[in-house]
Amino acid sequence: MSDSTPDPEALHKGTPQTGGRLLADVSLPAAVIHEPALAHNLAWMQRFCEAHGARLAPHGKTTMCPELFHRQLAAGAWGITLATAPQCRAAFRHGVHRLLMANQLVGEANMAIVAGLIEAGADFYCVVDSVANVEQLARYFSACGLRLKVLIELGVPGGRCGCRDTDEVMALAERIDSEQALVLSGLEGYEGVVHGSDPERAVRAYAWQLVEAAQGLARDGLIETPQPLITASGSAWYDLIAEVFHEARLGPQFVPVLRPGCYVVHDHGIYGQAQRSILERQPRIERGLRPALEVFAQVVSLPEPGLAIVGMGKRDIGHDQLPEPLRRYREGDERGRPLPVAGWRLAKLMDQHAFVALPSDEGEAGAANGRTRVGDIVAFGTSHPCLTFDKWRRICRVDERLEVLEVMHTCF
Repeated sequence: MSDSTPDPEALHKGTPQTGGRLLADVSLPAAVIHEPALAHNLAWMQRFCEAHGARLAPHGKTTMCPELFHRQLAAGAWGITLATAPQCRAAFRHGVHRLLMANQLVGEANMAIVAGLIEAGADFYCVVDSVANVEQLARYFSACGLRLKVLIELGVPGGRCGCRDTDEVMALAERIDSEQALVLSGLEGYEGVVHGSDPERAVRAYAWQLVEAAQGLARDGLIETPQPLITASGSAWYDLIAEVFHEARLGPQFVPVLRPGCYVVHDHGIYGQAQRSILERQPRIERGLRPALEVFAQVVSLPEPGLAIVGMGKRDIGHDQLPEPLRRYREGDERGRPLPVAGWRLAKLMDQHAFVALPSDEGEAGAANGRTRVGDIVAFGTSHPCLTFDKWRRICRVDERLEVLEVMHTCF
């Protein structure tokens, strides 16, 4: 780009700016996080973990947003969980020093990234589940003159990664014990791959299996670190994992670490459903998480009665479940008064267009409430926030008046 060519990113109008008005100054579609719900979720999950005697290491792959990482750490999180070596590097570059990679570290290029992080001062953990991987890691980190903290992963038959039973865990621990470059630092699991006709019972049983395997490692003197971890928990069953870890009274022997990620913004779909189940299982806990993430987009066409085309598609929002129309606004409305979307239904999602079926009486309702117009702004609820965050490099954090408090960045 020549010196005389304007930089589109530097142009103010349309580019998200702190202090701007979402309904007037921001090019849509845009991903939006509502500060009141965000603040509630950060405090809620931290209180939940502390009440169960557990530490929180939220899964950062959900957002890959350093500003949110720092909000989570400031709220009391023990560290940040990541899925890959490049994700860990990105988090470390943005000031996150305790990194739990809930995955196997495979490939010398990835090992080189992690070696660099350890040399730079990162407190890094990864998981192992095979002798082959243990040998690869030991060979590489021994040659580097470094020691790598590892957690043995306990999986389930037919599931994802992980040793398939406690005997495999114990045998692998003995192999790790023979490698000077590796430091066995505890046990890791993920209950999201546990299924069956009674998933609640199955998840509880799996959590107890984790506890018993961890206690076996400690009993046989196979754990080297003074504060070993026992860690599990995604965003759907964290209450059961926390409950079992708490009931096990692990005390100073282990540090229980929970790893939910989607809680930070929650959703209107699969995790909203999971939260309702959690509140049914745990009637004594206070009102749960609140959806904080929405995508705002504009009506671009009203081509025929009963149909609105909105400028938002699969490139803008997750679609494990079709997004939910929540509210409608007039463009430029300084008061941000919501208009109803009762009876609206998202029927089809293309790359950059959403087909919204309008109710048959929309015309009559519109006469009283503001007939839908081209240019109207619609807020959509998401399902599975991981698959919305990765579509955005800038996300607007807004207040109750829909004024932009901060433009947050992602590093996917």
